[in-house]
Amino acid sequence: MDNIAGSKSSLQWAVQLSVIALVLLWLFPTVGLLVSSFRTADQIATSGWWKAMFPSEQNLVIRAADPDDEGVQVQQGDLWVIEGNLFALDGRSQGEISVWGTSSREIDAYAAGETAELKDGQQLTVEANGDYRLTAPEQMTGRGQRVFLTAVAPPEFTLDNYHSMLLDPNNSEGMAKAFFNTLTVTIPATVIPILIAAFAAYALAWMDFPGRAILIAIVVGLLVVPLQLALIPLLKFHNNIGIGKGYLGVWLAHTGFGLPLAIYLLRNYMAGLPRDIIENAKVDGASDFQIFTRIILPLSFPALASFAIFQFLWTWNDLLVAKVFLIDASGETTVMTNKIVELLGTRGGNWEILATAAFVSIAMPLLVFFAMQRYLVRGLLAGSVK
Repeated sequence: MDNIAGSKSSLQWAVQLSVIALVLLWLFPTVGLLVSSFRTADQIATSGWWKAMFPSEQNLVIRAADPDDEGVQVQQGDLWVIEGNLFALDGRSQGEISVWGTSSREIDAYAAGETAELKDGQQLTVEANGDYRLTAPEQMTGRGQRVFLTAVAPPEFTLDNYHSMLLDPNNSEGMAKAFFNTLTVTIPATVIPILIAAFAAYALAWMDFPGRAILIAIVVGLLVVPLQLALIPLLKFHNNIGIGKGYLGVWLAHTGFGLPLAIYLLRNYMAGLPRDIIENAKVDGASDFQIFTRIILPLSFPALASFAIFQFLWTWNDLLVAKVFLIDASGETTVMTNKIVELLGTRGGNWEILATAAFVSIAMPLLVFFAMQRYLVRGLLAGSVK
């Protein structure tokens, strides 16, 4: 009975579990990137994003107030005293200190509440809540005392990462330029192959001419050609004909690499459209161009949208083609993927900035995907069933 059409398969549970697993595999990295973009550098260094909602133990280095600042130290009897809260000085939320020290070699020399003997008769006491008291027999000068803390800090989220990436002139100008450069590359590199492939797919699907079967076989063969094999020859060809490195070269490269899939996908879809519609239009005197523009294109919108999603995502996230065809030392044509690589090289320790930059870069592909995903399955399954 399991093979009767319309009956439920006994393996339906396996299919559902597989779908859930695939969704989670795609969702977890994205959620992790989003959560990390709102965390501080210390939290990212000490715990994973899945622990973002729980307190975490962190090793902190906080400098006490500078004695030279006005009103910081006061005289109490024979002692000069500086008091305050270490967490407040560092702009952090409150935490609970377990151990602390005054040297990087012994960060756990003292427990919370104990007093450390410093040079020149100075004494430092640090409480569990971050309150400290520094005393000295003579008036203190110079910079504040560094304190190494091991503390359990509550979960903390901040918008400073996005402020630094989007509003800080040192970062925002580069990212904004890279964002518009990526749009400049992606939009033409998506539209041009769709226009060319649509005409070619209609011809291969509905027009009879010698060599059509051979052309279809060539298109299918080009689907398996690695683009890495064509990068250097194509760059040499561009240089020989005067195109060189620039937007035109990268548009043509993405168009050439995307055309085989576009033609194959659109041809299968157009070949599956009802033949009666095409024949009736020809009987009414419509030319091939009129049939293509007024009948085929509107009916082929799901397939066009499916390829547009693939091509947009590929060109937006591309780094290899941009590295080859958009080499620019001045940064005028730097795309977002290359900008993130530059941040990784110059700010490799600032994972919170890298996570923010990466999430900003995937925001546009996510928007395009969710806006057009309802056409994706319809376009991919087109022509698979007659």
